[in-house]
Formats: sequence, structure tokens, C-alpha cells
Amino acid sequence: MRVAIFSLAYSPFVGGAEIAVKEITDRLPSHDLVVSSPNHFFCFTHRFDNSWPKKEKIGNVEVFRLGKKSSLAKIIYIFRAWRAAERLHKEKPFEAIWAIMAAYAGFAALLFKLRHPRVPFLLTLQEGDSEAHILKRVGIFYPVWIWIFKKADYIQAISNYLADFGKKYGARCPVEVVPNGVDVDKIKNQSAGWRTKIKIADQTLKVITTSRLVYKNGVDILIRSLSELEKLQITNYKLQILGSGPDEQKLKTLAKELGVEDQVEFLGHVVPEKILEYLEKADIFVRMSRSEGLGNSFLEAMAAGLPVIGTNVGGIPDFLRDGETGLFAKVDDAADCAQKIKRLMDDQDLRKLLGENGRKLVEEKYHWNQIADKMGYIFNKLIHGS
Repeated sequence: MRVAIFSLAYSPFVGGAEIAVKEITDRLPSHDLVVSSPNHFFCFTHRFDNSWPKKEKIGNVEVFRLGKKSSLAKIIYIFRAWRAAERLHKEKPFEAIWAIMAAYAGFAALLFKLRHPRVPFLLTLQEGDSEAHILKRVGIFYPVWIWIFKKADYIQAISNYLADFGKKYGARCPVEVVPNGVDVDKIKNQSAGWRTKIKIADQTLKVITTSRLVYKNGVDILIRSLSELEKLQITNYKLQILGSGPDEQKLKTLAKELGVEDQVEFLGHVVPEKILEYLEKADIFVRMSRSEGLGNSFLEAMAAGLPVIGTNVGGIPDFLRDGETGLFAKVDDAADCAQKIKRLMDDQDLRKLLGENGRKLVEEKYHWNQIADKMGYIFNKLIHGS
């Protein structure tokens, strides 16, 4: 199986989409439905840092990093990725192409599909921005952008929200929900036993969020909720913010202006391998998303046994059921967020119930092995027709 992957970003630039590609491609070679000969994946991605190698093998993927930093780098990537895939296709044809998101990578895959209509085209929807933001960014390219959906032979969406999104914007092909997953075995092995300890009421509780510091993730609302906790005379907590991004300085200034800077630790970028260490020592996970494709950070926290607080947007309702696997707080409502945090602080039994239910759900439905199996079936349908 020779598959061309179009992905604007790839390792060492790591997010939920990039992790998903690696986890899936690492597992597909052992999938009995798709292995009659070795699988070969070729990823065409942008070279965000000139120090990164132009070509290297990561797991089961040959990675081709294209271009260099410039103001038009992402636009140029579309054509570079398409041409690079064309060259390899001439040497030995691809049996399928796979675009990670209907943006820059989707445009590159569309160009290839138009030249080679018989090569099956799989589109993965991982978009985390709001629909309004996506449409604004697409702008005048909208008529071409919807072709990406129309020309796809199969769409894999990571949430029901994104499945509906794909259908809304022109999908004519099968659309299947296959979420991102979690390395459940690794988390279970590393965190075995620690979550059974319940803290006594007068100990300081750690609230944690893992998030890129951008508007859509609502970290500003979480910080504002600390001011609401102060009004309720609640001070026995610390908030740890793991992540970096363009809003970092703005958020630090906000914490200072609200007088809660002593309650907040900005820990900056933390590599995925180290995030679990922080989750293990935390008590409550909160992310006040304004939009969300799925929410891998929630799933990781749930796998680690943490009770979670989220918002009822995007793909979050796929796994968060209020009062059962987590708590919903109202979007852009710091006071409501504070009330939900207080509720968990005051109720150890509820924290334990939500933590146990959340971990069980992730183990049952979000194991990477299960995700890879589902993706194996999709590739089998595309390439072999069964």
C-alpha cells in the first residue's frame, strides 16, 4: 500500500492531527486487512524551521519537508506538495492520497486528484476552529474549497460535529466518524494506583489545563474564573497552564490585572511525553473552549483519571456527558466556570465518579489500536473496494 499524505504540519511540529497520523501509520503495517505487502507512507509537509531536515523517516512515514519560511509559505506549500507528490507518483504510482484537513493540505490533494481521478482520495477532518473562522480564512477561495469535499472519495471526521460540517459543505462520499485516540496502555502503566488517593479537604488542589494559548481555547475565561473564586473566598488551589502561543503575554497581563497571578503557573510548552507527569499531580482539568474539533487534551486527562470541565461546543459532546463523564460550563462565562470548579472542589465523591467514568470511556472507545483498526478498514475499502 503506497499512500501519499498531505499535511501542512508534521513532526516535530506536533498537535492532535500530527500525533494521529503517526499513531495510525505506526499500527497499520500490522493490520491484517491491509498487509499483503509492506505499507509505504509518504508525507508532504511544510518546512517551518530551516534547521529541520528536508527528508527523514519517522516511524513508518517518509517525511518530505518542503519550502522555507516566508510570508506566503503556506500558499506556496500547496503547489510544492502537489508537485513533489507528482514526481514520486511517476516513479511508482500511489494507491491512495490522504489529506489532513480541508485547508492547505486539502488544496494540494485536490490538485493531485484532478490530475489522477482514479487514485482514491481520503480526507480527514481535524479542524478545531469555529465554522465562522474557517469560512473567513477561506474567503474568495470558497468555490474551490468546497471542491475538496466534493472530490473526496471518503471522509473521516474525528467528531460528529465535523462529520456534519463535511456534509454541509458538499461531501458526496461516505462520511465516517473515527476519533483521535489516546495511548491508554502507556497512561495506565505510568499512573497505576496514584489516582486512588483522595486528598483531604484542606489541601491545595491543582487545577490544570493543557492548551495552545489562542483565543479559541478560552484560557482567558479560565483565568477570569479565578477572580470569581476569590469572590467566593476560595483560595486553596493553584492553576497550572501548560502550553504556549501568541496570547501568552496577554494572558499573563490579564492574571496580573485581576490580582490572581500568584494562583497561576504558566509552564510554557511541555512536550507530550511530559504532560502526563503534570496530569498525575493534578485534581481537576478545565478547558473553556470556544470551538473544538474533538479535544484530545480532554481525552488525555480523562485517561489519567481526572474529572474534567468543558464547554458544549464542537466535538466535545461526543465524550463529555454532563454529570457522568465530566461537567459542562457555559461558553464565555467565567462565573459559571468558577461554580463548576467549586462544585468539584467541594465534592470528592463526584471528582472520583467523573474520573473513573471518564477513564473507562477512553479505555473502551479511544484506544489507538481501535482507531487504527477502523482506519485500516477505510483504506481497505478505498484501495480494494471491500
